[in-house]
Amino acid sequence: MSTWSPSSWREKPILQQPTYPNQSELDKVLNELKNYPPLVFAGEARSLKSELAKVSEGKAFLLQGGDCAESFSEFRASNIRDTFKALLQMSVVMTYAAGVPVVKVGRMAGQFAKPRSSDTETFDGVTLDSYRGDIINGAEFTSAERVPDPQRMIKAYNQSAATLNLLRAFATGGLADLHQVHKWTLDFTQQGEVSKKYEALAEEIGKSLKFMEACGITSSTYRTLRETDFYTSHEALLLPYEEAFTRKDSLTGDWFDTSAHMLWIGDRTRQLDGAHIEYLSGVNNPVGIKAGPSMEADDLVRLCQKLNPKNEAGRLNVIVRMGAGKVGDGLPALIRAVEKEGQKVVWSCDPMHGNTIKASNNYKTRPVDAVLREMKEFFQVHKAEGTFGGGVHLEMTGQDVTECIGGSFTVTEGDLSSRYHTHCDPRLNADQALELAFLIADSLKDAHK
Repeated sequence: MSTWSPSSWREKPILQQPTYPNQSELDKVLNELKNYPPLVFAGEARSLKSELAKVSEGKAFLLQGGDCAESFSEFRASNIRDTFKALLQMSVVMTYAAGVPVVKVGRMAGQFAKPRSSDTETFDGVTLDSYRGDIINGAEFTSAERVPDPQRMIKAYNQSAATLNLLRAFATGGLADLHQVHKWTLDFTQQGEVSKKYEALAEEIGKSLKFMEACGITSSTYRTLRETDFYTSHEALLLPYEEAFTRKDSLTGDWFDTSAHMLWIGDRTRQLDGAHIEYLSGVNNPVGIKAGPSMEADDLVRLCQKLNPKNEAGRLNVIVRMGAGKVGDGLPALIRAVEKEGQKVVWSCDPMHGNTIKASNNYKTRPVDAVLREMKEFFQVHKAEGTFGGGVHLEMTGQDVTECIGGSFTVTEGDLSSRYHTHCDPRLNADQALELAFLIADSLKDAHK
C-alpha cells in the first residue's frame, strides 16, 4: 500500500521554503485556498500527457517558455498577449519548417516562486530575507517587504485565474488562427533580420492556406487552423500552496495538482528523499526534472523510477541545463543510463540557467550566443546518441526588454540598463526567442531527414 497523500511531503526534509512568522494566518489562508476552484482540470493534464507522449517518441516538439518569475506589478493583459504571440511565432516557425506539431506550454499563470542560492541578502550592511518571488514576499529591499506574507498566495491565485482566462480566450477566440500569422509580429521586432525571415515564412504559410481553402479546408471547418491547445506550467516550489490545490479526479480517483497542467522540480530541490520529489511522485500531472551538471546518471535513473514507476510515456520531462560547452561532458551519460533502463522520457533543453553571467556594469545577463550554442550542443549529442531532443525550456517575454546581450538585433552591455525589467533572471525578448526558434527548426529538420 502506498503511503503517499497530498501532505506526506511534510514528513520529508525540505529546502527552499520561507519561514512564515504567523502560523495561524498561514493555516487560515491554506484552508481558504483548499476551497477555491481548481485553476486547471484533470482532463486537460491528461491531454497534455498524451501530447508529451508523442514528443517522447519523436513525433512532436515541446516549446515551454515564459517569465522567469511572474510579478504582481507587471500584471497586464498586453504583457500576457505579447508573450502568447511570441510563443505562437516560435511554434509556427518550428512546425512549418520542421513538419512536426509543437506542444505549447507557458511558464505562466503560476510561476511566482523562485529558489535562491542564499536565504538572506546583505546590502549596505543590512541583511534581510532573500526575495523568493511575489507569491512569498516583495522584491523591494525593505524589512516590511521581505517578510513572507501568506496573503500573497491568494493574490497569486487570483492573478493566475485571470491569466488563464485570457490565455484560453486567446487560444480559442481567434488570435491563434493561422490566418493571423502576420499579426503575431510584435512592433519592436520588425527591424531585425530574423523578423524578415519570419515575414517570408508567413507569406509561404499564407499561400498554403489559400491553396487549402481552394480545396475546401478552411478555419471554419477545421478547428486546428483557428485554435490551438495551450498549457501552463510552473516550478512546484512552494509546497503548501501546491498541496492546497491537490484534488482527486472525480472520473478516475487519481490525484492531480490543479494549479497547473505541468509542474517541474528544480535542480536545487530534486533530492530523492526530499519533500519535493515525494509530493510530485503522487500527483498525475506531467512532471519535469531539472538536470544540471551535478546530476549523476544513477541518480537520474532513480528519480525516473520514483516519479514514473509505471514508465508512462508523457509523464516525465528531463530538462537539461548544463551550460554552453558542458553539454557534451554531462548529457551523454544521462541519456545512456535512461536508455539502458528503457525509461520513457521527454528530453528538453534549458539553455538559459547555465549561461548566466554578470556584465561589467554589474547587471546579471545571458549572452544569446551561449544560449544558441547550448541548444546546438543539445541536438548534436542526441543525434550522436540516436535519441530525440524533444523540447526547449526558456525564460522569455514578448516585452521589448534588454536583459540578454547579443542576438541578431544586438543588445549590448550598455543597453542593459535601458529596459531591464525582470525581478529575478534575465529573459530573452521576442526577437531573440524567434532567432532561437529558427535554429531549433533547422535542427528538427535535420533530425527528421
